[in-house]
Amino acid sequence: MPSSGLAFGCRYCAPLNQLIHSRILQLNCRYHRPRAPPLIATVVSLSTVRNSFDLSSNSLLTGNSLILRMERLWSGSGVDRNKGMVEQLKTYGIIQSEKVEEVMESIDRALFVPSGNPPYLDSPMPIGYNATISAPHMHATCLQLLEDNLQPGMHALDVGSGTGYLTACFALMVGPQGRAVGVEHIPELVASSIQNLEKSSVASLLKEGSLSVYVGDGRLGWPEFAPYDAIHVGAAAPEIPQPLLDQLKPGGRMVIPVGNIFQDLKVVDKKLDGSISVRSETSVRYVPLTSRAAQMQD
Repeated sequence: MPSSGLAFGCRYCAPLNQLIHSRILQLNCRYHRPRAPPLIATVVSLSTVRNSFDLSSNSLLTGNSLILRMERLWSGSGVDRNKGMVEQLKTYGIIQSEKVEEVMESIDRALFVPSGNPPYLDSPMPIGYNATISAPHMHATCLQLLEDNLQPGMHALDVGSGTGYLTACFALMVGPQGRAVGVEHIPELVASSIQNLEKSSVASLLKEGSLSVYVGDGRLGWPEFAPYDAIHVGAAAPEIPQPLLDQLKPGGRMVIPVGNIFQDLKVVDKKLDGSISVRSETSVRYVPLTSRAAQMQD
């Protein structure tokens, strides 16, 4: 059942002015239910957060949620390797399948996080150009939601591909007979993401052409390789863009944050007859799905 807890870790970091302060406030997502200290993780309902905060007061909006000052899922000090990060995500019920576990172990997050930042910490990390790479738990959540639509031979689109991490995971899941496409409107990020991919376990897929990253406006999708079995969007739209719905294959699934100040991570399924069903997975906080010029102004 969808949760009213708030999740964090989107690829962008562009807080609203009225929610900016010097502190980082953090709330763990709905999956974080540790059984014993010292790890602390609490789910707070969206209504509780709304009632507890004066949105005009000094509080910070970061990652993709409005967050309270609590412990992270884990401190990260004991997670110094990719496998350890994956084991933590599995322990806390975020990774629920062997396939997602295998893929996240195979794609080393450190290759996609700029040097100087702890790559395995469960937190968004800055990647420049007013953007971040999502927190590991958000990547795992999206992979779980899309797993059935990331089978070998399928087509996947990653809108707002950033440093290329999630696109790499998609490529590994759909394999050489499938197609994984990343679209990013910051040319410098596209260039650096290709370098990251060339160092990773999906380098051969990039070379062979089943994995590719392009500079473009993700709101328009990427028609060349449509229709897509899976679409992931890394920024919030006021409504689901029609081009993305058009490029979603019958039987396909899209995961996209939708809303303005308060947003929901929507799971969009296109049925075989072409009809659309939409449900809310959890409450999140992302910056708007917008143009490159608007993003660079923040």
